[in-house]
Amino acid sequence: MGLLFCDATYKIACIGSERVKIALGCDHGGLALKNEMVHWLAQAGHEVNDVGCHTEDSVDYPIFADKVCGEIIEGRSSFGILICGTGIGMSIAANRHRQIRAALCHEAFTARMSREHNDANVLCLGARVLGSALALDIVKSWLATEFAGGRHLRRIAMMG
Repeated sequence: MGLLFCDATYKIACIGSERVKIALGCDHGGLALKNEMVHWLAQAGHEVNDVGCHTEDSVDYPIFADKVCGEIIEGRSSFGILICGTGIGMSIAANRHRQIRAALCHEAFTARMSREHNDANVLCLGARVLGSALALDIVKSWLATEFAGGRHLRRIAMMG
């Protein structure tokens, strides 16, 4: 398990230095990486809500995307992380929800930009295309980045 550590230099942060509530969901293709993320995020001090899946049996990813999005829409979680084989299905399913801005990221730069410019509230990852160390770097960057607001706020408002 590649994420069983907590980087002491990482500020347990999002929006200043507060710990946040994060909902995590996956399908069977993302189970191992989700389990590592749950462990690492909890170790880093975040409140984690793991909505499943919990076995390697084949499941339908839209069910778990809907669960994570529901946690955010209902205010029980501030952010969500969705993991499937490529991240594509989860991002499509999550973005069906009007209040959700899901970003599929493959490296730290797009993760930062998704928060800074797009105020993404869901991060989608592909377990079959990312290694654990890179996935952790993406999550750290995403959580540590604040929304810039300003001209970006106007653009977010245009999406409803």
